[in-house]
Amino acid sequence: MSFIETKPDSDFSIHNIPFGIISTAENAKPRVATRVGDFAVDLSVLAEAGLFAGVHGLNDAKAVFSESTLNHFMTLGKPTWTATRKHIQKLLSASEATLRDNQELRKRAIISVAAVKTHIPANIGDYTDFYASKEHATNVGIMFRGKENALMPNWTHLPVGYHGRASSVVVSGTELKRPQGQRVVVKGEAPQFGPSLRMDCELEMAFLVGTGNNLGESISIDNAKDHMFGVVLMNDWSARDIQAWEYVPLGPFLGKNFGTTVSAWVVTMDALEPFLVPGPVQDPKPLPYLAESSASAYDINLEVKLKPAEGTKYSVISRSNLKYMYWSFAQQLAHHTVNGCNMRAGDLCGSGTISGPTEDSFGSLLELSWSGAKEIQLEEGITRKFLHDNDEMILAGWCEKDGVRVGFGECHGKILPARQ
Repeated sequence: MSFIETKPDSDFSIHNIPFGIISTAENAKPRVATRVGDFAVDLSVLAEAGLFAGVHGLNDAKAVFSESTLNHFMTLGKPTWTATRKHIQKLLSASEATLRDNQELRKRAIISVAAVKTHIPANIGDYTDFYASKEHATNVGIMFRGKENALMPNWTHLPVGYHGRASSVVVSGTELKRPQGQRVVVKGEAPQFGPSLRMDCELEMAFLVGTGNNLGESISIDNAKDHMFGVVLMNDWSARDIQAWEYVPLGPFLGKNFGTTVSAWVVTMDALEPFLVPGPVQDPKPLPYLAESSASAYDINLEVKLKPAEGTKYSVISRSNLKYMYWSFAQQLAHHTVNGCNMRAGDLCGSGTISGPTEDSFGSLLELSWSGAKEIQLEEGITRKFLHDNDEMILAGWCEKDGVRVGFGECHGKILPARQ
């Protein structure tokens, strides 16, 4: 238990200790923080006070926690991440007097989250988006190719992915303009240019690479988790009509690269470890470099909420779980590097849309409306097939077991009208 008051249903108990980047009106410089309950804890202030002396591998805490991204900390490796997190838990525990009884330091270091601005947690050099949910891939395949050809021949043999656009990854709360591009409005006719008419969200999670690998080397399936710093919620917004026209033969481009939203607090792999569960049965058996010997799926409850522009309430439109994901994070990273591709600290790898086995667990409006054939019922008698201007989306995620809750906060975004 922490001396910082935490509600029982908080995503950010002392069992979590995520890492993020904050600034305040009094100090506009972004720096590293953690979060407990409704408070951010400024780690740069604690480092300045010498409270990280002796932590394994954290030789210059003042410099590391004064950075405007987590990249420096990420490069220090898993033993240091683990030691740092445990040390912070000790500092914030109710039984530890060092910070608890230092009122002057507490006043400077512990800040209400209402008074902080969060920033993108890492300098994301590269961003890869996978297509790792069998349910999602099957649903989309049925819509566009028919039930007999729903999954492409390679899908059950490898984690399919593509290279996304890192420069347009934004932190939760960032508003995005509706993208414009070519789209076919009437089937069989020439494409028209204009704002997307089929704007969608995608319920995803993503891991951030901590320590990478050298060019020409690979990360083994057994070591993959040690190279992952932590996990965030991710909404990989999609302009379905633009994407449908452009994606053959090279895959998504303008239909995806206008914006991807991630949650602000990175939840560490250590915090998620108690929630490991066996993943879906994989048939055919993966090739040896993708074969796992232990549980590698995470039991993370996921929720999608939509507030329409003309409404006042959010409606829960989907409830899913990361444990449904067919290809695990470890398999994704092992596959990504098996050819010698070098990963770097801060690289972002998205799961792809996470859909479950039932309609109410589908992770995109494309599936929930079955490509616009059905209306999605919202509060106040409002309906949607795809997103309208000024609609808002919130993704949420949390784990719960034996009275312990670890969550991710919110991944919030709003779609503004297209630029004129």
